[in-house]
Amino acid sequence: MVITNGGARLVGKKSTGRAAVFFDRDGVLAIPEIRDGGSFAVRRLEDFAVYADAEESVRRVKALGAIAVVVTNQPDVGNGLVGRAIVEDMHQRLRHMVPVDAVYACYHTRADNCGCRKPKPGMLLAASNDLGIDLSRSVMVGDRATDVAAGHEAGCRSILIARGYYDEYSAGADWVAANLTEAVDHICAYFAAGYRDDNHIERSGS
Repeated sequence: MVITNGGARLVGKKSTGRAAVFFDRDGVLAIPEIRDGGSFAVRRLEDFAVYADAEESVRRVKALGAIAVVVTNQPDVGNGLVGRAIVEDMHQRLRHMVPVDAVYACYHTRADNCGCRKPKPGMLLAASNDLGIDLSRSVMVGDRATDVAAGHEAGCRSILIARGYYDEYSAGADWVAANLTEAVDHICAYFAAGYRDDNHIERSGS
């Protein structure tokens, strides 16, 4: 499932459904290109690869009963630097490599001022509406301040993976992790401390 230009539905209804873990793509699951200390999405399908801990990390999240959803800004499409079909092929490859349940992508540029591009929460809200996700029980995992902000705007907790980019800062993240494995450690501890059953996650006392 992919959100395309104009496809994010800003539906803010409160769900009583399952928890989700939202993953940014590049720098979280997929290995980015590093240029001048910054992180950039690769533009060729043959360069697309995931981190060694990506598959196991997502499996750990799903073992908790959570839905695994990718939410990714891909402005290179809107800027004409890579074809949308190539990016969608990357997402097909991603879903073969890592057991995520859905992929939502914003192809707009910053100048489009859309509702789906992070730090706005449009992709998370759309996933909540589509998949029956309770955002108040969910966690956003990203490597940028925009990911942290999108998670908080949607009502989730947020984890920043500190990859050492020049423009990175914690921006009020609930947790900071060195890598994806450590981020999932935080998620497992958070869920274990508050809620879990065999079929879905529920916070105790709520």
